Amino acid sequence: MAAERAYRGFVVRRPADRPEAAVLVLHGGAEHGLRPPTLLNAPSWRMRPFTRALDRAAGTRALLVAEVRYRHRGWNGERADAAKDAEAAVAELAEVTGGVPTVLLGHSMGGRAALRAAGAGGVAGVVALAPWCPPGEPVAHLAGRRLVFVHAAADRITSPRESLALAGRARAAGAQVCRYELARGDHAMVREASVWHSLTADSVGALLGFTPLPAETAAAFDLPTAATEGLSLPVRGSALRASWT
Repeated sequence: MAAERAYRGFVVRRPADRPEAAVLVLHGGAEHGLRPPTLLNAPSWRMRPFTRALDRAAGTRALLVAEVRYRHRGWNGERADAAKDAEAAVAELAEVTGGVPTVLLGHSMGGRAALRAAGAGGVAGVVALAPWCPPGEPVAHLAGRRLVFVHAAADRITSPRESLALAGRARAAGAQVCRYELARGDHAMVREASVWHSLTADSVGALLGFTPLPAETAAAFDLPTAATEGLSLPVRGSALRASWT
């Protein structure tokens, strides 16, 4: 019981005394696994460069960045452990920050958890990186939310086709959706790492209102619910930055 009371749903990676906004980072995990993540948890460490990239998104703004702490390594079927931890962390973070606008940044299993938790009050949007989007995921709670998906076309761990399908269903449910596809890249986001980091930082900054939305993101967000455009926007390495200037 003492250990349970001491549990905290997130750890702060970028503190801010009086935060104007917050980002909750949700790293990947496994389909099954009841053991807790270890301190040398590779999916968590892979997200550290994204935390550093958010420094550019924040500029001089007081942005607090926290990372979720999962109780278990896996999603674990109908238990949906990662989703429950994400929802609890969002609520706890809102208490700490006073309910400032918050973006959920999730990779793989963390992307699925972020999308599940996106209906909470104060969530300004979601950036889902190579998200795990199996058929049947709920989308009704995403109405009115802004969602940016990023997926490598050759990802062999999570299905780009399934994230495309979920993006389309979320738009049909009333979400504002933009989805990018990297022609090159992998699930671990090691290939074209700088592109993953830059696109994430720009998307988070825009969703929080720190910077304008990239033109193609804004155009995708404005499309009607039945539209299929803006869900497979190509991203090709160094061409990304040039296309946004």
